[in-house]
Amino acid sequence: MSDQAQKDAPKAAVRQFRAPAVNVETQPFWDAASEGRFLIKRCTACGKAHWYPRAICPFCFSPETVWEQSPGEGVIYTYSVMHRSPTGPYAIGYVNLDEGPAVMTNFVDCDLSALKIGQRVKVKFAPTEEGAPPVPVFTPV
Repeated sequence: MSDQAQKDAPKAAVRQFRAPAVNVETQPFWDAASEGRFLIKRCTACGKAHWYPRAICPFCFSPETVWEQSPGEGVIYTYSVMHRSPTGPYAIGYVNLDEGPAVMTNFVDCDLSALKIGQRVKVKFAPTEEGAPPVPVFTPV
């Protein structure tokens, strides 16, 4: 890519993320996020990991679920770059975590034109409104 093309390539916009809706079921997740840790839930009945964290397994409907720390790494399953935005271009999409679940997310700190399906990414936490827990977003490895 030429120097001019690199200069003109869309970069992920610095966006302000809204505060998450925290409830009794998700409180442990947001507490961990505030510490920079990414948690997922795993069902002890069927053994499957799931996302978005909830008390009941979405696969077998068992209430036997436990929190599990995840390295927060995976691959881009799909994505879309939004060019028409008051804050500038940004990308959203799904990441298939190494543990199995798919996470809908924003992609940050990257050249948006370089994103690729199958690309390795890792979680990081983006700040939200004052006093609220940070939200998980993903960036290329």
